[in-house]
Amino acid sequence: MAEYTDPHCDGDAEEMPELSDGDEDDDEEKWQWLEEEDSQEVNVTCLFCDRLLSSVPATLQHCTAEHQFNLVDLIRKHKLDDYGYIKMINFIRSRKCDASSLMGLPDAPVPWESEDFLRPVLQDDPLLQTDPEELCDSERPGLSTCQSSGAESHDALRRRAQAAEERACRSEEALARAMDDLHKLKLLAQGLVLNAETSKSGNLGTVAELREDEDEAYFSSYGHYGIHEEMLKDKVRTESYRDFMYCNPEVFRDKVVLDVGCGTGILSMFAARSGAKKVIAVDQSEIIYQAMDIVRSNQLEDKITLIKGRIEDINLPVEKVDIIISEWMGYFLLFESMLDSVLHARDLYLADDGSVYPDLCNISLAAVGDTQKHQDRIAFWDDVYGFNMACMKKAVVPEAVVEVVKEDMLISEPTVIQTIDCNRVCLSELEFASDFCLKMTHTTNCTAIVGYFDIFFDKGCSNKVMFSTGPQVTKTHWKQTVFLLERPVPVQAGEELKGKITVRKNKKDPRSLLVTFDLRDRKLTYSLQ
Repeated sequence: MAEYTDPHCDGDAEEMPELSDGDEDDDEEKWQWLEEEDSQEVNVTCLFCDRLLSSVPATLQHCTAEHQFNLVDLIRKHKLDDYGYIKMINFIRSRKCDASSLMGLPDAPVPWESEDFLRPVLQDDPLLQTDPEELCDSERPGLSTCQSSGAESHDALRRRAQAAEERACRSEEALARAMDDLHKLKLLAQGLVLNAETSKSGNLGTVAELREDEDEAYFSSYGHYGIHEEMLKDKVRTESYRDFMYCNPEVFRDKVVLDVGCGTGILSMFAARSGAKKVIAVDQSEIIYQAMDIVRSNQLEDKITLIKGRIEDINLPVEKVDIIISEWMGYFLLFESMLDSVLHARDLYLADDGSVYPDLCNISLAAVGDTQKHQDRIAFWDDVYGFNMACMKKAVVPEAVVEVVKEDMLISEPTVIQTIDCNRVCLSELEFASDFCLKMTHTTNCTAIVGYFDIFFDKGCSNKVMFSTGPQVTKTHWKQTVFLLERPVPVQAGEELKGKITVRKNKKDPRSLLVTFDLRDRKLTYSLQ
């Protein structure tokens, strides 16, 4: 079936951990500690001489009386925030400035803009631990500048508390924004890591990394005889493989051949009859036991060796093979990801001058204008026995449908969106994005996009063979893959319908596919599984 994908994140967002407010007893102890701290004397070095003062207010009074320097006036003049205040104190201490020159500075620019002045000149400098807003509050007319006297009025304390509360609120808001940004970055990093993993050259891919028990359902499906009967009766498929081998015996003469996913062994027997010296047939499904009987029944056991197991897990009795044959194609070519296994065998066992067959594949798209089919599949849900089930469209539309499309339902010329050379392609290239352009041949409504593939036996062949799974030719068991549009797109003959297709594996099930279309400001994601 198919599914829409969330463009943001398909995992649950992590909850923000709650911050403890602390116990009330602890708060009382902190306030008591702060009050005690206010009453304690500290050594504060003057900004302009070597004299040590007993408190920050005493230092400010000393600077005003002895050096004609009013720190609060300078803070107000330049509208200094916490950072600007810290830079100014460190600038004065590091440059040993003259007090009069500082008071005469223009409003801007100030000489302590550099971030270098955030570095403390004096270790544990009490002036750096002082809030400039509190300094300015303490200098308002009518209030004593000496905090050590403890003569602040009730209103002053209230204003200080209010200012502190406002600063705390702003800090909490900033922290919340920072935490939100951090979470977004975490999700971004996860996405980058996942994408990097799938794009590494030589990576065996997610199918190879599946445990045997995780892949059991896939191989079990090929243990049933019905699916093999269907494939064998598909004359387009089976006769194309036969004709390729029988009509090109020079390709197989005295060669060692590996058949990946041999099933009933039909391709292995074609290869043996075409002159192969040795054929190694590998399959993980239970059908291989019937293949062993079939090979013996046809007196080919001296040429064909059958091995049960996944190609990723077994060891072949030879170091290299000359030819790899496999019927690995799934719906829309790449469904089931069996090509991953063929490429694994190629990279591990194929001789330098060897070849994989089939060696070339195309994936094509065309536009479909089948109003009746669209009515049956989509509009049907608007009125089901008198009930509105339109909500079902969101589940039905994204299901990529495998069915035979009538040739007269095609309303555009086909276009190839991807070509795969099985002797050169790497795993990361099996996930791709491609722009496409469909040239319309009819004026109608486009109700779907259809996908299919073509297969070529080409390399080194004097008699080249190919077959197609498109709607224009004899049908195969692959049929075609139809991507229905919820809302048909009106098109004109001669018009070009442009879009983009993205094909990728479903990370939750690497044998299934996610196919996304960007078409006229719409984004639809379909699933083949």
